[in-house]
Amino acid sequence: MGTAKKEKNRRAKEGVKVSGSLKVKGENFYRDAKKLKRLNMYKGGNPVRNADGKIIKAAAFQSTEIPKARVEPNKKWFGNTRVITQESLEHFRNSLAETSKDSYSVLLHRNKLPMSLLQESAKTAKAQTLDTESYGDVFGPKARRKRTDVSSSTMDEFAQETERVHDEYQTRLEHDERMHEINPTDWIQEAREAVFSKGQSKRIWTELYKVIDSSDVIVHVLDARDPAGTRCKSVERYIQKEAPHKHLIFVLNKCDLVPTWVAAAWVKHLSKDYPTLAFHANIKNSFGKGSLIQLLRQFAVLHKDRKQISVGFVGYPNTGKSSVINTLRSKKVCTVAPIPGETKVWQYITLMKRIFLIDCPGVVPPSMSDTETDILLRGVVRVENVQNPEQYIPALLSRCQEKHLIRTYDITMWKDDVEFLSLIAKKHGRLLKGGEADESSVAKLVLNDFLRGKIPWFVAPPEDESKAAEKDTETVPEVAEAAA
Repeated sequence: MGTAKKEKNRRAKEGVKVSGSLKVKGENFYRDAKKLKRLNMYKGGNPVRNADGKIIKAAAFQSTEIPKARVEPNKKWFGNTRVITQESLEHFRNSLAETSKDSYSVLLHRNKLPMSLLQESAKTAKAQTLDTESYGDVFGPKARRKRTDVSSSTMDEFAQETERVHDEYQTRLEHDERMHEINPTDWIQEAREAVFSKGQSKRIWTELYKVIDSSDVIVHVLDARDPAGTRCKSVERYIQKEAPHKHLIFVLNKCDLVPTWVAAAWVKHLSKDYPTLAFHANIKNSFGKGSLIQLLRQFAVLHKDRKQISVGFVGYPNTGKSSVINTLRSKKVCTVAPIPGETKVWQYITLMKRIFLIDCPGVVPPSMSDTETDILLRGVVRVENVQNPEQYIPALLSRCQEKHLIRTYDITMWKDDVEFLSLIAKKHGRLLKGGEADESSVAKLVLNDFLRGKIPWFVAPPEDESKAAEKDTETVPEVAEAAA
């Protein structure tokens, strides 16, 4: 029996539990085979040199000798290759360009197609020279063009052309100055409050781009009361240009706050651009939940080659993105609040084994056409942070019907917004010293009721083109009869 085996049996009998190598007398028990292999690996990787410094044995992957190789004899080298004619390629390119604009068509096997040949980039587009000038007019025995076509043949003509352009520019400047004198602008535009820049910070846009990059399907959540105002056109253009392989759908949330015909008309109108679903976010009593889950399952079936798909929810603040996710999960997994800016960072949620949901903070694309009133009435900013909220009440009254305001606040007969706020202040006891109405606090109360759905309102959907044409055809005979 060997020494090492005796030592091992002795340890087993005595119950000695010591990790490491067996320490046997007369042997090097500080290095076992495993440690020796690791040390040799540390010393390896260097070439072996002689006394003169020349390499005798090259290190791994350092040899300059080329191994002998030959082409495997195969019938494939002598057979026909897969080719396609230019006519067929042009026909397929045109068909692909037509269907790529259709949001209801899906390209299944994009990786198997030479997309660089099928989609010509606008930056590297070739100039169609042959369309303007034939090849024979420039080269060959029948060439007619001998030199570059320029507008001026001599330096004198070039100087005259430069003076003419300069005179036209000076004339245009003088005309602009005269117009400025006629219509002087003696006013200065007031800077917008900082609170109206919410949702436009670099951090918010970074979160949005992370969600878009991580998502296979992007759900754009819209407010059913104002779908056109809460639609991010810049995000749609970015997805079409930078990520055309991602699917985009619209979810018309808060459809319980508008009449049924309004929701149906908006769904019909928005479905022309992208698939649109009406939705009511509520954990216990929801609407549209089954349709949305079924649609997400269809997207998962389209991408069978992937282990899972991710669905990102984007849109304006306070449109109900987190509430939609809670409704799909039938429990509270995202924090929600009736105020904008509750979601700070993106969040991953598991819907089922192959479908994941991503919650995103609300983003507000900058627009020069949007006024402070539009931004406030869309629910982008918090009402308590706005200065002089009573100045936005006239726009609110123009969007709501008088009967709804009478039913909500139980007041009647007001002439303007000031009298409207005074009646509500007296009704609710919001008075200052001397019995004056606290217009600021009442205005905040009315604005919060407007945004949270206590006051019914909606933006009318655009009229259908077919119905408008029918109305025009009906009015033509009536006009003819009246003229007769």
